[in-house]
Amino acid sequence: MRVLKYQSYSGAVVRNPLTPEQIEAGRRLGRLLREARADRDLGDVAHAAGMSPETLRKIETGRLPTPAFGTIACLSEVLDLPIQDLAAAWRDGPRLEAAS
Repeated sequence: MRVLKYQSYSGAVVRNPLTPEQIEAGRRLGRLLREARADRDLGDVAHAAGMSPETLRKIETGRLPTPAFGTIACLSEVLDLPIQDLAAAWRDGPRLEAAS
């Protein structure tokens, strides 16, 4: 019988670089969120969604192109924007353009 030994976790997290497609998808997502926010104050929306204004700013500008699902779900609710529209914006550009 072979005994498996526990290997400690080094704490280093290595993430593969985002592809150009993922970066563009994040930009589309950010544009849709910015359009949905319209005249609402960025800080008010961010706090209502449980995040910092800087995080929302990064998402809207595409500097945070892959936000967590929970973040998107909260923004969907706060902005009264169907999560399916956000998913479509991430998946492909034509649906975003058709929705605008």
